[in-house]
Amino acid sequence: MHSVVEMMLEKYNCTRVEEYRNALREIIQEIALSGLYRAGFFDRAAFYGGTALRIFYGLRRFSEDLDFSLLAPDPDFDIQDYCKYVQEELGAFGFEVQVAKKQKNISSNIESAFIKAGTLIHLLQVTAITPPIAGVSNQDLFKIKLEVDKMPPPAAEYEFKYTLNPIPFYVRLFTPPSLFAGKVHALLCRPWGSSRTKGRDLYDYVWYLARSTPLNILHLEQRMRQTGHWQENHPLGIEKVKQLLTDFFVRVDYQQAKRDVLPFIKEENELSIWSPDFFMAITKDKLDGE
Repeated sequence: MHSVVEMMLEKYNCTRVEEYRNALREIIQEIALSGLYRAGFFDRAAFYGGTALRIFYGLRRFSEDLDFSLLAPDPDFDIQDYCKYVQEELGAFGFEVQVAKKQKNISSNIESAFIKAGTLIHLLQVTAITPPIAGVSNQDLFKIKLEVDKMPPPAAEYEFKYTLNPIPFYVRLFTPPSLFAGKVHALLCRPWGSSRTKGRDLYDYVWYLARSTPLNILHLEQRMRQTGHWQENHPLGIEKVKQLLTDFFVRVDYQQAKRDVLPFIKEENELSIWSPDFFMAITKDKLDGE
């Protein structure tokens, strides 16, 4: 095992196979980010989503994918130009990588229902390092989706974050209020509705409120206008957001949502309080816009 990967793995204190899998996936994500940095990707794009929260803001759940947004619309953007850097970076740290571009087909692919037109997806198929680690076979395949929004809605704000592993590098990413706007949009606007709510979205929502994160309501409004979920002639206000969320929380299948998030967290008791009353109360008391 590469010494840097071994050092990165030590911080997780893994005891179960699933914990090793999650830790390796996250290490792979960080190495992929360093490859994108070397390629100059963050001159054109910003990092957002659950993995951004996990790596740079300390979210206590693992996340599967790497989500990015261009800084300005560019329908001709092709992430293929950057994939070789990711492949070379992971190869330098002992991972065998194949990058397969996945063309989106809105008419046949269900993912297209919640990924905006103008999105590119790549799957990193990463073979586990040799020798195997605590039950993680060297035949295991880690699939990490890279999603790039080529037609981003306006009003997002960005900042730079630095990290030292696997090498010193920086990432441009959404500020917490803009990340929060994306999460609220996911809660309200995923096409399958409350019957299949992602528990990971609810978990992240609680995380934002626990840290008194203000909501970038202008960016949320622009996201909702882009997806057709806000078509009024007047601006979206914080009280309307609270109303929409309250209506949503009444309909959530909380048992299903808990099952969704359990593989990505260590403390199951964090979810015991989940209920309509809980989410409505914290929304009323803690949600503020900026």
